[in-house]
Amino acid sequence: MEKVKSLVYLTAGLFTLIIGFVVYFVVLYRNRQLKNKQQREKQKSVFRQELLKTRIEMQDQTLSRVSREIHDNITQVLSFVKLNLALVNTPDEQQRTEKIAESRELVSQAINDLRDLSKSLSHDHISRHGLVKTIEAEAARLNKSGIIRASVITEGNIIPLGEQRELVLFRIFQESINNALKHAAAKEFKILLQYIPEMFNLTLEDNGSGFSPAEADKGEGSGLKNIENRAALIGAAAVINSAPGKGCQIKISLNPLNKDHYPDG
Repeated sequence: MEKVKSLVYLTAGLFTLIIGFVVYFVVLYRNRQLKNKQQREKQKSVFRQELLKTRIEMQDQTLSRVSREIHDNITQVLSFVKLNLALVNTPDEQQRTEKIAESRELVSQAINDLRDLSKSLSHDHISRHGLVKTIEAEAARLNKSGIIRASVITEGNIIPLGEQRELVLFRIFQESINNALKHAAAKEFKILLQYIPEMFNLTLEDNGSGFSPAEADKGEGSGLKNIENRAALIGAAAVINSAPGKGCQIKISLNPLNKDHYPDG
């Protein structure tokens, strides 16, 4: 009888111990799930904040460019039109005809420039035209301005990378252009977009003054640090190569199918 009681007590103890382990692991699993959920929510919040910051920076840069182009280009064109119209009253009929024709061409040029500027102000420009077309349009604008010679090469079959990813990639492109013009005094800028199966590469290269990695690590390359952080935000890797007098190359590599680091929505 004592043996039976001992066996019952032992069985009950083991059963209680097993239940305790089960409850412990269930609680542990739920806590981990909750922690993972909190981390994902935090990542989404950081991503949304960075995306908003990116949109604001793009808007600010676009507005600065529009203001500069209106002042430097369209205002001058319309000033020529004003001067030509002041000479329309000349008694020389041939000269009057030439001035009117020239004024028409200048007004047409101003209209086209304003149309281009209005397109660049559209917030859904990238979503409507895609990354490649948007970069090509920006490169054409840079070439037209004469401040730098930009070239765009696209390899592979173009696939959409997602509006938010392409927005961040375009902002990286803008920051690279800004660095090349303001800090590196570059005259040439090369853009390579490679669409490889399960991989996308964006390579941005200038022939400017370059810099040493040691200087960038001391805080002189905050723009470059922004590029690295934004690339990581969309699950991409950024590799930056430069040396004094050797220009700068930035390569962004992204797996379009990988959503692990991309809190979409």
